[in-house]
Amino acid sequence: MKIDVPALSLVVLVGASGSGKSTFAGKHFRSTEVISSDFCRGLVSDDENDQAATKDAFEVLHFIAGKRLAAGRLTVVDATNVQTEARKELVNLAREYDVLPVAIVLDPPERVCIERTEQRADRQFGAKVIVRQRSQLKRGLRSLKREGFRTVHVLSSVDEIDAVSIERTRLFNDLKDVTGPFDIIGDVHGCRPELEQLLTDLGYTLTRDAAGRPVDAVHPDRRAVFVGDLVDRGPDTPGVLRLVIGMVANGNAYCVPGNHEDKLLRALRGKNVKISHGLETTLEQHALEPQEFRDEVETFIDGLISHYVFDGGKLVVSHAGLVERMHGRASGRVRSFCLYGETTGETDEFGLPVRYPWANDYRGRAMVVYGHTPTPEPEWINNTICLDTGCVFGGSLTALRYPERELVSVKAAEEYYAPAKPLHVATAPSREPDVLELTDVTGRRVIETATHGRLSVRAEQAGAALEVMSRFAIDPRFLLYLPPTMSPVATSPEPGLLEHPRQAFEMYRAQGVTELVCEEKHMGSRAVVLLTRDDDVAEKRFGLAGRGAIHTRTGRSFFDADLTDELLLRLRRVASDAGLFEELDTSWLLLDSELLPWSAKAEDLLRNQYAAVGAAARTSLPAATAALRSAVDAGLDVGELLASLERRTTNAAKFTEAYRRYCWPTDGLDGVRLAPFQVLASEGATYQDRPHAWHLEVADRMVAKGPELITQTRRLFVDAGNWDAGIAWWEELTGAGGEGMVVKPAANLTRTGKGLAQPGLKVRGQEYLRLIYGPDYTDPANFTRLRDRNLGHKRSLALREYALGLESLARAARGEPLWRIHECAFAVLALESEPIDPRL
Repeated sequence: MKIDVPALSLVVLVGASGSGKSTFAGKHFRSTEVISSDFCRGLVSDDENDQAATKDAFEVLHFIAGKRLAAGRLTVVDATNVQTEARKELVNLAREYDVLPVAIVLDPPERVCIERTEQRADRQFGAKVIVRQRSQLKRGLRSLKREGFRTVHVLSSVDEIDAVSIERTRLFNDLKDVTGPFDIIGDVHGCRPELEQLLTDLGYTLTRDAAGRPVDAVHPDRRAVFVGDLVDRGPDTPGVLRLVIGMVANGNAYCVPGNHEDKLLRALRGKNVKISHGLETTLEQHALEPQEFRDEVETFIDGLISHYVFDGGKLVVSHAGLVERMHGRASGRVRSFCLYGETTGETDEFGLPVRYPWANDYRGRAMVVYGHTPTPEPEWINNTICLDTGCVFGGSLTALRYPERELVSVKAAEEYYAPAKPLHVATAPSREPDVLELTDVTGRRVIETATHGRLSVRAEQAGAALEVMSRFAIDPRFLLYLPPTMSPVATSPEPGLLEHPRQAFEMYRAQGVTELVCEEKHMGSRAVVLLTRDDDVAEKRFGLAGRGAIHTRTGRSFFDADLTDELLLRLRRVASDAGLFEELDTSWLLLDSELLPWSAKAEDLLRNQYAAVGAAARTSLPAATAALRSAVDAGLDVGELLASLERRTTNAAKFTEAYRRYCWPTDGLDGVRLAPFQVLASEGATYQDRPHAWHLEVADRMVAKGPELITQTRRLFVDAGNWDAGIAWWEELTGAGGEGMVVKPAANLTRTGKGLAQPGLKVRGQEYLRLIYGPDYTDPANFTRLRDRNLGHKRSLALREYALGLESLARAARGEPLWRIHECAFAVLALESEPIDPRL
C-alpha cells in the first residue's frame, strides 16, 4: 500500500499506545521531521512518562511544529491524538500556516497494542488505558475528514503497517523546476481580438480549427501564463476560453483562476450567484455553445490551481497577488487571497471594496505577478507588478516577458464595458516614484538581488549609513550606484610578501575560472561618473538640473558644483568624440573609474596622517641614531638598539617615498586625470555580462580622444598556462613603484558551482602595503603577526556589496522608481559599517 503525503504538510499520527507510531515515524520520516509528545515531556520534566507534564509538553510540541511549518518544513506529530480536542489544535495549527493536515491512523488489533506495551518496563499503566484509547479512536474515526484533515489513511493490521510505503508528492502549485521563459498575460475578460494580437506580437503562431477559431498558440522558446479573469464583460468569452484551454492542454500555457472564473463555475453548477459584473454576458455567449464545450469549460475551470511558484521560487503568479507567507501553500485562505485579495472592509465613492495595498508592504524574494485590479499602466511595487490594464474597459491588454521584465501591450479596439470606476482613477494608494521615505531605509531591511539572493541589512547598520547619506552624499537622484569593497588575495607564503598574484590565480582556478585579466591598480580614488549627452538629459531623465555627477565610494562629490560641471563637460566631449552615446544608443552613461591623483581627494589624509608620520620619523630617528652611534663609540653595548633604529629610519624613508609617488600638484582641474575601466549602465542596459576586454577597449577609445584627461588602465590577459607572465608583470609594476594590480575573471560577471565568483582580487606590492600597515610592518615580529589575517568576512562583504551594486544598476537601467534604486545603494553604504579590518 502506498500513501501519498504532500511535501509540505502536517502529518498527524493517530493511534493508541503500542500501535507502533514511533516505529512507523522512524521508518518513513527523518528524525528531524518527527516531533514526539514523549520527547517533549522529557524536555520539560526529564521524564518522558510524566503525565503531569503533558500540558507543558504539548505547548512545546505545538511551538516547534509551528516554527517548522512557518519555515516550510514537513512536520510529523507522534502522539496518540485519539481525542478530538487534541486533533483540533493540530488542524488549527495547519490552518494557521496554510498547510495540508494529513491523518495516518495506526489501528492494529487491541491485543497487539497491549502485548507491546506490557513488554516495555516504562509503560506499566495497564490494559485499561489502551482499551479506553482505542474506544476514543473508534468513536472519532469517521469524523476525521469533517474535523479538517485533507486526507485520512487507516492502517488496520500489523501487515498493512509493515507493508506501507510513503511517497512525498509536490503540491500542484509547485512548479519550481519550470524556469521559463514566460509571457505572463493580464486580465483578458473576453477580449479575444486583443489576445490574438498580443500573442502574435509576442511571437506566437496561432492554430485555428475548421471554423477559423483560434484553438492554440505556439512559441518555439516560450510559454504563456494567464493571471485569470479570462471571462465576463468582453465580446467573445467562449473564444478566449477555447484558445486558452487549447494552449494549456497542449503544454503551451499555464493558467490560474480569477474571481470571475470562480463565479462562473458556481453559476454553471447551479449555485445561487448574483448574475452581474459581466457574468450575464458570459452566460448568454455560453448558451450558444454546444454542451460538449460547456462541459469542457466547467472541467477546465474546476482544475485550475490557485497560484503557481516557478523558477526555483523566483516567480509567483496569482490572480490577485499573494503575500510571501502564502507562497507555495495550500488552504482555503490561500485560495481566497489568490482569487479576491484582501479588503479593508470599506467601500470607496464608487461603491467598490477598498483593497488592502499588500504590495506596499511586500518584501519577498519572489517576483509576484498578478492582475485583478485595473490600473492605467503597470507599476513595479516592491518586486510585484499588476498586469490588469483594463482592456475590456478601453485600456490595453498587457504581457510581462519573464525574466526580461519587458512589457508588451495592445490597445483595446474599443470600450466593451463601462467601468464602475474610471480607469484613470487610482484603485489603491500608490507612492510617488521619486519620493524617498524614511521607512525605506530604517530598521532591518531585506533586499532581493538577482545574482546573490536575499541580503539583509541590520537596523544599526542602516542607522550609521543614514547619518552619512543624509549629511554628505550627493542628491540621490544622481546616486545610482555605489561600488563594492574589494578583497585582497590570500596571504602569500613568499618570503617578505603579504600578497602575491599566485594566490589570486590559484583561488580562481580552484573555482574553475581560468581565463583572467590583470589590471593595473591606479593609486587614486574610486570614482563613479554619471555622464549625460547634453544639458537637458539630467532634468528630463533624472529630474535634476545639472550635467550628472562624479562621486566617491560613499556617495560624496569630489569637487564643488562649478568644478564638477566643468569636469563633466570635458568628459562629455571625450565620450561624444569616442562615439559612446551613439554606439550604446543612450542619453546617459555610468562609468566606474579611478580619479587621479590620490591627493585630489585625500589631501587632508596625506597631510595629517602620512606626511605627519614621515615628518616625525625624519625629525626624531636621525637624532636618536646619532646619539646611539656616539654611545657605541663610547664603548656602550647598544648595537642591537642602533640596528633597530637604523632599520626604522630606512623604513620611514621608504614610507615617505611610497606616498609621494601618488601625489602631484593640482590647480582646480589642472593635473586631474580619470582612469575609466568599466561601463556600468546606460538607458535600458547594464554591461556586467560583457567581458572586461570590451570595457577596456571602450576606455582606450576615450584615452585616444582625450589623452590629456584620460589615463589608460594597462592590462594583461592570462590563463592557466601563463601565470608566470602575470607574476612578472606584477613584479614590474610594483618594482617601479606601482600599487599593484587587480585580478578579475576575464568574462566579467562569473558564476561558479558555489555561486558568484569574486569580481576582483587586489594584489598589492610590498612598498604600497607600507602605507596600509605602517612603516615598520616588514620587521619580522610585525610581519609574522600580520600573516595571520582572516579574509572570510571581507570576501563575503565584497560579494554582497557587488550583488547590491548589480541590482541597483539593473533597476536604474529599467527606469524603476528612485526609491527602488536608492535602497540598493543605501544598503552598500550600510554594509560598510561592518566591523572588518579596514586595512584589508
